[in-house]
Amino acid sequence: MNTQTLLPAAAPPGARPARPVESVEPAAEPTLSAAIPVAAPSSPRTPSPLSAKAGQWVQAAVPPLLGLALLVLAWAGISMATSGSIPGPAATFDQAVELFSDPFYRNGPNDQGVGWNVLASLERVAIGFGLAATVGIPAGFLIGRFRFLSKMFNPIISLLKPVSPLAWLPIGLLVFKGANPAAIWTIFICSIWPMVINTAIGVQRVPQDYMNVARVLNLSEWKIATKILLPSVLPYMLTGVRLAVGTAWLVIVAAEMLTGGVGIGFWVWDEWNNLNVMNIIIAIGVIGVVGLGLELLLVQIAKAFTYEEVKS
Repeated sequence: MNTQTLLPAAAPPGARPARPVESVEPAAEPTLSAAIPVAAPSSPRTPSPLSAKAGQWVQAAVPPLLGLALLVLAWAGISMATSGSIPGPAATFDQAVELFSDPFYRNGPNDQGVGWNVLASLERVAIGFGLAATVGIPAGFLIGRFRFLSKMFNPIISLLKPVSPLAWLPIGLLVFKGANPAAIWTIFICSIWPMVINTAIGVQRVPQDYMNVARVLNLSEWKIATKILLPSVLPYMLTGVRLAVGTAWLVIVAAEMLTGGVGIGFWVWDEWNNLNVMNIIIAIGVIGVVGLGLELLLVQIAKAFTYEEVKS
């Protein structure tokens, strides 16, 4: 078989021979990085644990201090605007230093130091709150556990819960024939509702799977309450306790103003009768500090007895 070699066609006569085409690469442009040497990135500094803690403390302390400074400035402005009828921060601070230099003096039944008045109020709050917890927490467990009891007591709770605590004070005076038990009764009746409601809600929100397992294992009601309900309900119950303590501390001041005797509320009213506005402002500060202390104490207790996801 003959093979033919293909040759390029001959150029016409008189035409100039074609030049071979060469591939042209674009010239590289000079870059700034080629002219200037770039330093290698340095590794970031890791702060020491001490400096990290100091930074956290500063971030936690600066906002509250700024808020307190703003409050003091507003207080000073109001004092200047009222031409001194409301004492300023400096004069009140001097009076507080003198007052707290001897907080436990006793010159008679109606002339006692601020320390005795605070302790008397805390004693009434402790008794009334303790009675309310003794009744309210078990009642909340029963109301949340049994649907029949929930339907029976929900209307009563909804009817009595909105009543002002001070509206119960005359009933206490009529029944107990004394100012001190009447004040404790008022604390009891205003503290019981948050604990009943929050405990019942906590019981009702226990996952049904837990109860199904208890039914399969044929657990008694006591074991269901202690092994299943209590660990699940504890965050709700402690929230109710916190709300109840805050309400009790609010109510005792107003109740003592009406009943008299020894207590921080009576001390405020007595200073008003003496037109001693400085001591009234100091008493407001004492009431706030004691209430804040109770709140922080209960928060720490709640953190100790709740799960990690509840702490946040």
